[in-house]
Amino acid sequence: MKKLFVVVLINLFLAGVAFAGGTADEAKALTDKAAAYVKANGKEKAFAEFSNPKGQFVDRDLYIFAVDFKGMTLAHGGNAKLVGRDMYGLKDADDKLFIQKFIEIAKSKGSGWVDYKWSNPLTKKIDSKSTYVQKVDDYFLGCGIYK
Repeated sequence: MKKLFVVVLINLFLAGVAFAGGTADEAKALTDKAAAYVKANGKEKAFAEFSNPKGQFVDRDLYIFAVDFKGMTLAHGGNAKLVGRDMYGLKDADDKLFIQKFIEIAKSKGSGWVDYKWSNPLTKKIDSKSTYVQKVDDYFLGCGIYK
């Protein structure tokens, strides 16, 4: 019985590790990697790779997205159906125009974090989320984490 209990605990631990969300450092590192990929491979190839759900820019709940400064989604690793959609007026649960904030940070500072509230696909609840954005030419890349 004790052996079964230990096996169950180990499996629960491993399942928790497998479903653990990404960290702020991992989100920033993935965004930096994506920016380097654009520079090395060009926008077209990069956007296709970013939107590939099995590609190198999707890791657990971390994924890269690209949006131009008018709010148009250029690539999206979490939901490819968003590519080509205007997100400029999108609001969070507190009516914050967070896409506009992404654009403001990317244009004014080059990179930075934006906090907002968003539905967590795992818990189905509104959670605090923070997204790191980085300017690349006339658009930005982003990657977010749930807190």
